[in-house]
Amino acid sequence: MRQLGLEIRAGVHTGEVERRGDDVGGIAVHIGQRIASLAAPGQILASGTGHDLVYGSGIEFAAKGSRALKGVPGRWRLYAVVA
Repeated sequence: MRQLGLEIRAGVHTGEVERRGDDVGGIAVHIGQRIASLAAPGQILASGTGHDLVYGSGIEFAAKGSRALKGVPGRWRLYAVVA
């Protein structure tokens, strides 16, 4: 995307998704959206769940602490993808 002059932000989470016709929803989608809203331009943030599932893949992360996510109970560990 950078080659096109675009800076995107992304939030990664893994969980059960509900199909709603041609759309998707559910708490996993909601969590991913909330995480994406916290990412800086050009940044990919992942939940602790996403981080843990790719252990050993070679993807490098930097811990970003835990945060409350609006509309989601508890605090969530967040990680930034760095390489």
